[in-house]
Order: sequence, then structure tokens, then C-alpha cells
Amino acid sequence: MMSEKPRLARQAMCDRLAMEFQDEWIVNLGVGMPTLCSNYVDPSKSLVFHSENGVIGYGPLAKPEEVDRHLVNAGGQHVTPIPGMAIVHHADSFALIRKGMVDVTVMGAYEVAENGDFANWRIPNRKGGGIGGAMDLAACAKRVFIALEHSTREGKPRLLKRCTLPVTAPGVVKLVATDLGLFEVTPEGFKLREHAPGWAPAEIQELTEARLIIADDLREFRFRNQA
Repeated sequence: MMSEKPRLARQAMCDRLAMEFQDEWIVNLGVGMPTLCSNYVDPSKSLVFHSENGVIGYGPLAKPEEVDRHLVNAGGQHVTPIPGMAIVHHADSFALIRKGMVDVTVMGAYEVAENGDFANWRIPNRKGGGIGGAMDLAACAKRVFIALEHSTREGKPRLLKRCTLPVTAPGVVKLVATDLGLFEVTPEGFKLREHAPGWAPAEIQELTEARLIIADDLREFRFRNQA
């Protein structure tokens, strides 16, 4: 049975991944949860958010009063324009990906394995996209970050020893944020770097199939505006 303890909100998970973005990175955000990363704004960094459909250099998700129906990200959500934003052809957007210019892509997934494999293909009889641009991004982006809930609705783990679903790309994942913490993919497996408030590493391990390595400097999860 899944624990009733509070877990991290999706925006907090995506904020934490966004804290890892470095100045002048080109950042691709996948459909679903990853799009929330564009809501995290660090004035000290100049980031270019990239969307597969051709919106390059956009800002946070638009509030209702800010909506321009022509400006949407890959997930169909309205985004805000910022100086320097460009609208390009779909093929040109993919040319940026295939040329290796994307510094990091943040994607959702159904499963992540301790060796850095991940699976985010469509599952029969379930909602969700097909492999789509994930294949190009996984193969060509310099880094792959994943945002996903730690457990399925049935309470089964998503951080596994090996993926049980068809693998989107082998060995590419570098960092994973779940609603229980932040995990780095290392040659030895998943390293727990930060844990959700109120959760002990042993409790997180109980909900994880793969064996966790506990970071020497393990700390509580960092939230927006925390150092």
C-alpha cells in the first residue's frame, strides 16, 4: 500500500531540475510535467527554452489573461513571449535537435533503470503520446533529465533495476526528479541526492526496486529560492 505521507508537488520537482540548468543552455521541455520547468526563472541565467513544434526562446506558461492562442509549447499549453523569441518551421526545430545543439532535454517517463535506460513509449489502452521526438532528443541532446512520479497508481516502483517496457534510449539519463526526491544516475546506480521532507532514505528504498546509493552529502529537497 502506498504511504499517505505528503509527496512533492509537480512544480517543485520541475523547479528542482531547472535549478540544474546552466547559463546559456538550450533547454528542450517534453510534453506533460516537464513543461513546468519553464515556470522557474533565475535572473542570473539566460536560458533558451526549445519546443519541438518550433517555439524557441519562450517564457513561463501563460496566465489566463496573458494567453495568445498562437503561442503554444509541444504539449499545447500557452506560453509567454520574451524578447528574442522565434517561431521556426517544425523541420528547423528538429534540425537544432539533430545537430546536437540542445544542452538538456527534460522528459517524462513510465520507467527509468539504474543504468540510465528509460521508457516513455505509448502503452496500449492508456493515454499518452507515442515515441515521437523523444527518439531524436534522447539520441542527440547532450543531457537527459527525467521527471516522473516515484510510483504508479497501483504503488509499483518506477525506478527499476531494468526497464520492463520498450526502452526509448539506453544509458542516457543523468538526473531524475520524483515526488520523493532527486536521484543522480551513476555507474553504480541511482544515487539519492535529496529527499522529500518527512521521508527517510529507508522509506524511499522500500518504494524503489533498484538499490539506492545514499549520497554522503544527502540533504532535504531544495525548493524555489533555496540555496
